[in-house]
Amino acid sequence: MTRKNPPDVEEPSQQDIEVGKPKSWAAGIPGVVHSMAPALRDMGVNRSRKTLLAMNQKDGFDCMSCAWPDPSHRSTFEFCENGAKAVNWEATPVTVDSSFWTEHSVSDLRQRSEYWLGQQGRLTEPVYKPAGEDHYRPVRWGKAFTIIAEKLNSLASPDEAVFYTSGRTSNEAAFIYQLFVRAYGTNNLPDCSNMCHESTGWAMGQTLGIGKSTITYDDFAKSDLIIIMGQNPGTNHPRMLTALEGAKNNGAEIVAVNPLPEAGLIRYKNPQEVKGVIGRGTEIADQYLQIRLGGDMALMQAVSKRVLDAEEANPGTVLDARFIQEHCEGLKELKAHLANLDEDEVREATGLRTEEIDELAARYIKAQKVIITWAMGLTQQKKGVAAIKEIINLLLLRGNIGKPGAGACPIRGHSNVQGDRTMGIWEQMPPAFLDAIEKEFGFDPPRAHGADAVQTIEKMREGTLKVFLAMGGNLVAAVSDTHVAEAAMEKLEMSVQISTKLNRSHTVVGDEALILPTLGRTEIDRQEGGIQFVSVEDTVCAVHPSWGKVEPVGPNLLSEVAIVSRLARATLSDKANVDWEGFENDYDTIRDHISRVVEGCEDYNQRIRQEGGFVLANGPRDSRTFHTPTGKAMFTVNELEHVQCPPGRLVLQTLRSHDQFNTTIYGHNDRYRGIKKGRHVVFVNPEDLAELGLADGQFVDVHSEHADGRERVLRGYRVVAYPSARGCAAAYYPEANVLIPLESVAEGSNTPVSKHVVVRLEPARDNTVPTASPATT
Repeated sequence: MTRKNPPDVEEPSQQDIEVGKPKSWAAGIPGVVHSMAPALRDMGVNRSRKTLLAMNQKDGFDCMSCAWPDPSHRSTFEFCENGAKAVNWEATPVTVDSSFWTEHSVSDLRQRSEYWLGQQGRLTEPVYKPAGEDHYRPVRWGKAFTIIAEKLNSLASPDEAVFYTSGRTSNEAAFIYQLFVRAYGTNNLPDCSNMCHESTGWAMGQTLGIGKSTITYDDFAKSDLIIIMGQNPGTNHPRMLTALEGAKNNGAEIVAVNPLPEAGLIRYKNPQEVKGVIGRGTEIADQYLQIRLGGDMALMQAVSKRVLDAEEANPGTVLDARFIQEHCEGLKELKAHLANLDEDEVREATGLRTEEIDELAARYIKAQKVIITWAMGLTQQKKGVAAIKEIINLLLLRGNIGKPGAGACPIRGHSNVQGDRTMGIWEQMPPAFLDAIEKEFGFDPPRAHGADAVQTIEKMREGTLKVFLAMGGNLVAAVSDTHVAEAAMEKLEMSVQISTKLNRSHTVVGDEALILPTLGRTEIDRQEGGIQFVSVEDTVCAVHPSWGKVEPVGPNLLSEVAIVSRLARATLSDKANVDWEGFENDYDTIRDHISRVVEGCEDYNQRIRQEGGFVLANGPRDSRTFHTPTGKAMFTVNELEHVQCPPGRLVLQTLRSHDQFNTTIYGHNDRYRGIKKGRHVVFVNPEDLAELGLADGQFVDVHSEHADGRERVLRGYRVVAYPSARGCAAAYYPEANVLIPLESVAEGSNTPVSKHVVVRLEPARDNTVPTASPATT
């Protein structure tokens, strides 16, 4: 089925936007309808059955839409609404044919929206845009690899090239990708984690010795209290709601900490349960704290102080003294620091009443087993690393690390972003990993740290990067400071994208550009050694296999493993003693090397074939051991700093709509927030609107203000009165990335600060209202 001009790609105008009341519950029958209807319409009954019933099953493929873990006992329908949308988006039989590239220039494609680009269908043939031309043209695979290899080998230094990775990439592809890049001679290996959970890695690595979750899936059902911070599971990882429902059924209390009221944190109607179909479902949050943006650090410090005060009032009854004595350092310094905590500053930073903080502290002190879970609402703050360190402080005080039902649980948003990092996709891999590479493959990998995602754009802008190669992802749309990022990308001599479908990064390119189409995770991967499977690691360190279940949409597609293997052979010649051809033929050979290089992956081929795969070792979780310099978990002292917002300004965060995954836009609706037929809206508390002299439904220009003095603005956005925390606003990502300076990053992690943007709203500067196209930003 080929469709050059899909009939359903009408772009709504701002006048078409419909605004209704936000929902107070998630999922239910509407979730089923919105899962199944698009799949049946676009893929048909048979392809829908083969994909949806295989998703997240032990003999099926791992969902590409999030890293939420799988339960030991799985239902027939082990997928959520957005997972179904992701499968439909990838497994669609609609394809881009050769005439498309003649009909559409790169300049034309650049004027199209992310939604339009994605709706054109799957890419099925390599294409090449020569220097000085404005059209991609089909090219044979061999020629494409030769073009790239010759360019890479012409550079003055390997550090003039950078190799980006998306979290969709499998462990096997990620491992040989980083191997190729390091054999080529650089550590320029930025990934999507640089822009989402890097703050988590820094904070947990420095305090616990590992940047990963310290719980298993089963711990949710054993917990007494679950504190959910800065995340919206109803949209971003809906299967988490089932785990939360199970915890509530077992007696757990749940506290939600989020500036916006999110439907999935209020009530959940499980469509696989009778009460979720005809009843009210399950109330999720026992306490909902609508915190001001950037106030999480202050909240955690305030709760920790109350814990310490309670211990002082009743010695020996609150702190886990034995755990602290045996496994922790730094409590004395933390006590001294929090003794001077200014409660007025806490109230100003959080926007919460003292009584609300007292209630949370009482719940924490009462509970014996506590999980604190968070996502990008915390990591993308200026003080994101410090805020997460304060979470760890609070957990350590009562020994909530390394016991059933308790721990720290960062929720990764992309399906294998954690596995990619385990496999070596990081610009700062430790010496032990590089030593293992040298021992296994006989070459000395580079040791100097490479560029992360933000540094990559900076180096492009400076002209010190010449070639950009991305395995998946959409960096130019995902990273901050959109116009700066696009201008930087255009300075490249060559850009290469390994992709399944079109996105913005295919339209903002270097002098030369190539697109290499790849198999999707849903598709059967046939190689000379037979049908292959890959593996992924979820957010709780469980590693499991993933088997494609449907025929590829085109005969000319290569897997990511095959693409990397062939590119390495074309580029490296005999530079490294690596059997790249063997890797492509049989992925077991890759896993054999992984077992000898990657700590915790010993006997990989045997363990990955166990039912459900295996779980990586985790010192804090398994044995209360901490790979820090002192060998102990570290209490830390962090100076409180919160968002200072001048009068007449608001603090804005970027967020996803319900009809998107990362930069992929499935549609123009945000069902839970009451938005239909549009994305160019800004959510503002009605009391703030009144103070600003603005009206619900008015069109405004959204200006961000920064020290560099450069104008950053979203024009013609519709104001939506919304019950968010006072002083806070929200707009959709990636469109609102234009407001965030490249230099605005979290301290320590260099993550873009997308949850801390000071803005002013002004009436739209003219009477014209733009349509929802890239030109509006």
